[in-house]
Amino acid sequence: MKKKQRHGWGAGDQPEQHYLVQPRTLAGGGDIRHVSEFLRASGWRDKSRTCGPLHMESPDRTLRVAYDPYVLPGGWTIHGRAEGPNGEWTVQLGMQTPVEIIAGLTDALTRPRAAHAPNVWAPLEEQEWDMRFEGASYMATSPDGTAWMQYHQSTDGSAMWWAGAKDKQGNGWAAHFTPNTPMHLVQAFSTELAGPEPVMRPRGHFPLSAQIRTWSVSVKPSQLSAWQQARITAARASTWARNSTKGSRPRATAPPYSPASGIRTRR
Repeated sequence: MKKKQRHGWGAGDQPEQHYLVQPRTLAGGGDIRHVSEFLRASGWRDKSRTCGPLHMESPDRTLRVAYDPYVLPGGWTIHGRAEGPNGEWTVQLGMQTPVEIIAGLTDALTRPRAAHAPNVWAPLEEQEWDMRFEGASYMATSPDGTAWMQYHQSTDGSAMWWAGAKDKQGNGWAAHFTPNTPMHLVQAFSTELAGPEPVMRPRGHFPLSAQIRTWSVSVKPSQLSAWQQARITAARASTWARNSTKGSRPRATAPPYSPASGIRTRR
């Protein structure tokens, strides 16, 4: 979170053992800097206290992203507010939610909404998730049965979304979206939830589970640093482009990681 914590990230260049983990939904939480460094590069303020929970705030102060491992059950809270009676929304996610899935949602907070209407189910359908009604809810389950996403519409018309993953040993996490959560953010989340690509974890930083597959890979710290820097550079470039576009608009009045590339697999 702070400079002290980032110091030495990627220092030295001796190959280290990491693992590609699949499915990504059961890979464990991962490094929260995957989320926080992208937000910082996008102009967000780091409001975290020294040695305290992560707390990031958008430039206009309408969005907050927090991660607190010091309380029970702990985990992520993403909060947004806008004008009007229905402007408040919150997403809560467990500590073991993979950061790559979290980033699907938090990265989307830094970008303008797409012009097309969001479709939360489309990414799940593309990956052949099982879709079905269960009572008053609509449910999607991953092909291996370890991850799920659920929708329920209340009698007042409000829509509730839940998601999560769990293996047979009880490892897992859950996510809850309040009714006013913007649908394009829920879709950004479901896209990463359904992503088929494995994610990378250091040795000893993923759950022991009979339902995950792992591949040992040898990775240099400089490679890890370069992949993260590419992500940060992309965030800065996108932010600069948006700000430049805003500044150049005519006025109506007079002016006042694929992480898997470049790695050596150990057999």
